[in-house]
Amino acid sequence: MKTESLESLTNRLIGVKGSANRNAFENELRLDLLGEAIREARLRKRLTQTQLGELVGVQKAQISKIENNTTSARFDTVMKVFSALEANVYFRIEFLPDRA
Repeated sequence: MKTESLESLTNRLIGVKGSANRNAFENELRLDLLGEAIREARLRKRLTQTQLGELVGVQKAQISKIENNTTSARFDTVMKVFSALEANVYFRIEFLPDRA
């Protein structure tokens, strides 16, 4: 049985790093991770989606959509969610090399 690295498999099936398909795939993956982080923090605080929504000023449905990555939430809403969860948020920005 031939084995293949995850990177090689991803390159072959999704696209190489920097390609439009790969960038879209990786951005979607990051949003999934954001929603999962919010869900985990909410559950640790023993809050329902309704309770978190009340703290943030949005409906339960909006919290559900954020957690399940079914909406493009506004940045300020996501920051309010993390603030209500008493969580610190750190962003890493990576600039791509200039293309000539």
